[in-house]
Amino acid sequence: MPSTVAWLFPGQGSQQFGMGRDLAERYPAAARVFDEANAALGWDLRRLCWEGPAAELDLTANAQPAIVATSVAALRAALDAGLARGDPLCLGHSVGEYSALVAAGALDLADALRLVRRRGELMQAATSEGGMAAVLGLDADAIERAIAGAGAVVANDNAPGQVVISGPLDAIASSTHALRAAGAKRVVPLRVSGAFHSPAMRAVAPDLRRAIDAVALRELRYSVVANVDATPHDRARDFPDLLERQVWSPVLWVASIRRAAELGATTFIEFGAGNVLTGLVKRILPHARTANVSDAATLLATLAIFR
Repeated sequence: MPSTVAWLFPGQGSQQFGMGRDLAERYPAAARVFDEANAALGWDLRRLCWEGPAAELDLTANAQPAIVATSVAALRAALDAGLARGDPLCLGHSVGEYSALVAAGALDLADALRLVRRRGELMQAATSEGGMAAVLGLDADAIERAIAGAGAVVANDNAPGQVVISGPLDAIASSTHALRAAGAKRVVPLRVSGAFHSPAMRAVAPDLRRAIDAVALRELRYSVVANVDATPHDRARDFPDLLERQVWSPVLWVASIRRAAELGATTFIEFGAGNVLTGLVKRILPHARTANVSDAATLLATLAIFR
C-alpha cells in the first residue's frame, strides 16, 4: 500500500539551545526520552540541550545524540498527543537516519543514542584540515563538473540550487573560486569540524561498523529511505552496510524526497529542532504539504492539520 505520509528527521546543524525543552515540559512522553538518554549515555544530555553552553552542544560527539534525542522526543510527544500514525515512510538526513530507524522500530532508543555518540566521537577524532561549504545557485551535476580534480566532493544534494561540498580546506578554497566562475551565487563555509560525507571519513568506517554490529537491529515496522541510495528498505539487515557507507558517502536528499513522492507521499512532517528539512521539501516538491514538530506550538498546529 502506498505511503501518503513521510516522517523526516534532521541531521547535524539543526541543534540549538533549548531544543526539546518546551515539549518535555508539556508532554511526559517527550520528558521520558531525555530520562532515557541520560541513563543510556551516563551524562546529562538534557542539561546540555536546555542550558548549553552552545559551544559544547555544537561538538560533533555531543550534537549527534542531542539531535536524535530531540527528534524522538518530538515524535513521541506528537503520537502521544494523537497524531495519526498510519503507515509512514521514514527518512533522516545524515545522523537523522538513526532517528528514522528508531521511529521505524529497528533501533532501540538507548542503543541509537550510544551508537550516534560513538559515531560522533569517531567523526570528531577524524577531523583535521577538512571542512564543508554550502553552494547556492548551481545544481549538483554542475558543481561536480566545476570542482572535478580540485579534491572536494558533493556531500549533500539538499535541494535544487542548494548543495554542500566537502573536502580538505585547501580544496574547498580552490573549489570556491571554480564554483563562482561557474555561476554559483554564493559559497558559504559551514560551521563543522571536518569533511563529513567525503572520502576523508573512510577511516571512520571500520570502527563505526564494529559499533553497528554490536547493536541488535529489529525488523522494521515502516520502510526507511536510505541516504546513500535513495531507496526504501524494509529489512533491518540492510542497514549495517548502509550506515557504514553513509558516513563517507553523499546524502542523496533530493533523490530520497522524490523517491518518497513516487511511493505516494504527499505529506511530510519533520520531527526535531527547527524546520530545515520541510523547507528543503518545498523546494524539491513545491506542492507537497509540510509541517514540523519542534515545540508545543508547532505540535498543536500539526495536529490541527493532520490529526
